[in-house]
Amino acid sequence: MREETRRWLKQAEADLAVARELGHGHYYIGAFACHQAIEKGMKAAFIERKRSMPPKTHNLVELARELGAPEAVLSDVRLLNPEYAVSRYPDAANGVPAEMYDERKARLLLEATERIWQWVTSVLTGKG
Repeated sequence: MREETRRWLKQAEADLAVARELGHGHYYIGAFACHQAIEKGMKAAFIERKRSMPPKTHNLVELARELGAPEAVLSDVRLLNPEYAVSRYPDAANGVPAEMYDERKARLLLEATERIWQWVTSVLTGKG
Protein backbone atom coordinates (compact mmCIF):
# COMPACT_ATOMS: atom_id res chain seq x y z
CA MET A 1 0.00 0.00 0.00
CA ARG A 2 1.32 3.43 -0.93
CA GLU A 3 2.22 5.83 1.88
CA GLU A 4 -0.26 8.43 0.64
CA THR A 5 -2.98 5.78 0.71
CA ARG A 6 -2.05 4.86 4.28
CA ARG A 7 -2.37 8.47 5.44
CA TRP A 8 -5.82 8.93 3.90
CA LEU A 9 -6.92 5.57 5.29
CA LYS A 10 -5.63 6.30 8.78
CA GLN A 11 -7.61 9.54 8.93
CA ALA A 12 -10.67 7.81 7.47
CA GLU A 13 -10.47 5.22 10.25
CA ALA A 14 -10.21 7.98 12.88
CA ASP A 15 -13.29 9.68 11.41
CA LEU A 16 -15.10 6.34 11.35
CA ALA A 17 -14.36 5.85 15.06
CA VAL A 18 -16.05 9.20 15.79
CA ALA A 19 -18.97 8.25 13.55
CA ARG A 20 -19.40 4.96 15.40
CA GLU A 21 -19.70 6.91 18.64
CA LEU A 22 -22.54 8.89 17.00
CA GLY A 23 -20.67 12.10 17.78
CA HIS A 24 -20.93 11.30 21.51
CA GLY A 25 -24.55 12.38 21.41
CA HIS A 26 -23.85 15.35 19.15
CA TYR A 27 -25.57 13.61 16.28
CA TYR A 28 -24.81 16.25 13.67
CA ILE A 29 -21.10 15.68 14.36
CA GLY A 30 -21.65 11.96 13.91
CA ALA A 31 -23.33 12.62 10.57
CA PHE A 32 -20.42 14.76 9.41
CA ALA A 33 -17.93 12.14 10.63
CA CYS A 34 -19.77 9.52 8.55
CA HIS A 35 -19.34 11.65 5.45
CA GLN A 36 -15.70 12.36 6.21
CA ALA A 37 -14.84 8.72 6.86
CA ILE A 38 -16.29 7.66 3.53
CA GLU A 39 -14.81 10.59 1.61
CA LYS A 40 -11.32 9.89 2.92
CA GLY A 41 -11.71 6.14 2.54
CA MET A 42 -12.76 6.52 -1.08
CA LYS A 43 -9.88 8.91 -1.70
CA ALA A 44 -7.51 6.29 -0.26
CA ALA A 45 -9.07 3.69 -2.57
CA PHE A 46 -8.79 6.08 -5.51
CA ILE A 47 -5.06 6.61 -4.85
CA GLU A 48 -4.45 2.89 -4.53
CA ARG A 49 -6.52 1.82 -7.53
CA LYS A 50 -5.85 4.66 -9.97
CA ARG A 51 -2.29 5.44 -8.86
CA SER A 52 -3.05 9.16 -8.89
CA MET A 53 -4.43 11.76 -6.55
CA PRO A 54 -8.22 11.84 -6.24
CA PRO A 55 -10.29 14.75 -7.51
CA LYS A 56 -10.56 17.67 -5.09
CA THR A 57 -14.22 17.14 -4.34
CA HIS A 58 -16.47 16.35 -1.40
CA ASN A 59 -19.03 14.74 -3.71
CA LEU A 60 -19.23 11.12 -2.63
CA VAL A 61 -21.35 10.17 -5.64
CA GLU A 62 -18.65 11.42 -8.00
CA LEU A 63 -15.93 9.55 -6.10
CA ALA A 64 -17.97 6.34 -5.94
CA ARG A 65 -18.70 6.47 -9.67
CA GLU A 66 -15.01 7.04 -10.43
CA LEU A 67 -14.27 3.89 -8.43
CA GLY A 68 -16.96 1.87 -10.21
CA ALA A 69 -19.27 1.42 -7.23
CA PRO A 70 -22.24 -0.90 -7.70
CA GLU A 71 -25.76 0.52 -7.50
CA ALA A 72 -26.34 -0.70 -3.92
CA VAL A 73 -23.30 1.29 -2.77
CA LEU A 74 -24.35 4.31 -4.83
CA SER A 75 -27.73 4.25 -3.12
CA ASP A 76 -26.09 4.51 0.32
CA VAL A 77 -23.66 7.13 -0.99
CA ARG A 78 -26.57 9.27 -2.20
CA LEU A 79 -28.04 9.13 1.30
CA LEU A 80 -24.78 10.25 2.89
CA ASN A 81 -23.62 12.78 0.30
CA PRO A 82 -25.60 15.84 1.55
CA GLU A 83 -24.14 15.53 5.06
CA TYR A 84 -21.00 17.40 4.04
CA ALA A 85 -22.99 20.63 4.15
CA VAL A 86 -26.31 19.84 5.84
CA SER A 87 -24.69 18.64 9.07
CA ARG A 88 -22.74 21.90 9.40
CA TYR A 89 -24.49 24.89 7.88
CA PRO A 90 -27.86 26.38 8.89
CA ASP A 91 -28.59 27.51 5.34
CA ALA A 92 -27.99 24.00 3.99
CA ALA A 93 -29.94 22.36 6.84
CA ASN A 94 -32.85 24.77 6.61
CA GLY A 95 -32.35 25.20 10.35
CA VAL A 96 -29.73 24.73 13.05
CA PRO A 97 -27.86 21.49 12.30
CA ALA A 98 -27.48 20.70 16.01
CA GLU A 99 -31.29 20.62 16.22
CA MET A 100 -31.91 18.68 13.00
CA TYR A 101 -30.41 15.33 14.07
CA ASP A 102 -31.45 12.68 16.55
CA GLU A 103 -30.16 9.23 17.40
CA ARG A 104 -32.42 7.51 14.86
CA LYS A 105 -31.16 9.64 11.98
CA ALA A 106 -27.54 9.29 13.11
CA ARG A 107 -27.90 5.49 13.26
CA LEU A 108 -29.45 5.38 9.80
CA LEU A 109 -26.48 7.32 8.41
CA LEU A 110 -24.03 5.13 10.32
CA GLU A 111 -25.62 1.96 8.92
CA ALA A 112 -25.17 3.31 5.39
CA THR A 113 -21.61 4.31 6.26
CA GLU A 114 -20.80 0.80 7.48
CA ARG A 115 -22.09 -0.73 4.24
CA ILE A 116 -20.09 1.72 2.13
CA TRP A 117 -17.03 1.14 4.32
CA GLN A 118 -17.20 -2.61 3.60
CA TRP A 119 -17.12 -1.86 -0.11
CA VAL A 120 -14.27 0.67 0.27
CA THR A 121 -12.16 -1.87 2.14
CA SER A 122 -12.87 -4.43 -0.56
CA VAL A 123 -11.59 -1.96 -3.15
CA LEU A 124 -8.47 -1.36 -1.08
CA THR A 125 -7.78 -5.08 -0.79
CA GLY A 126 -8.33 -5.65 -4.51
CA LYS A 127 -11.57 -7.61 -4.01
CA GLY A 128 -13.97 -4.85 -5.05
